[in-house]
Amino acid sequence: MLVMTAKVDKKKIMLILGGAAVLIAALIMLFSGGNEAAATAAPSLSSNDGRVKFLTDFGWEVAASPVESGQVKIPAESTEVLERYNALQKSQGYDLSQFAGKTVMRYVYKIKNYPNATEPVYATLLIYKDQVIGGDVTDTAAKGAIRGFKMPEAAGNAS
Repeated sequence: MLVMTAKVDKKKIMLILGGAAVLIAALIMLFSGGNEAAATAAPSLSSNDGRVKFLTDFGWEVAASPVESGQVKIPAESTEVLERYNALQKSQGYDLSQFAGKTVMRYVYKIKNYPNATEPVYATLLIYKDQVIGGDVTDTAAKGAIRGFKMPEAAGNAS
């Protein structure tokens, strides 16, 4: 039988263990703590206050409660209309194709500060498991358009 012995400096062991503890704590914060901080900073999108905050973070002033809400089903099969709408979603970092066939919540809020609006303008949020998965801002004027959540540049100059 072979027996090996080693002389170990207690200070070095404590230093190594301390460094490992700091590394583990950093990894835990990186993979979970960051999410907790974000969740704590923003109200949940399952609440009306959270959805309103989501829209106000883009600079929109919206009515305190939705003008419409309900469940909608994302079509299981793609159509030309869905592809065009999903192109808008992809331009703002969402992708509805991964939710094909799923039922999601749809909330519609009236926007009060859309620049130069002559007709009502609405923000639509699509929510799945308390996460925004898509949505748009729709100007209902005859020459209005459907756009992403980002406020138009002209809005910053409008009074």
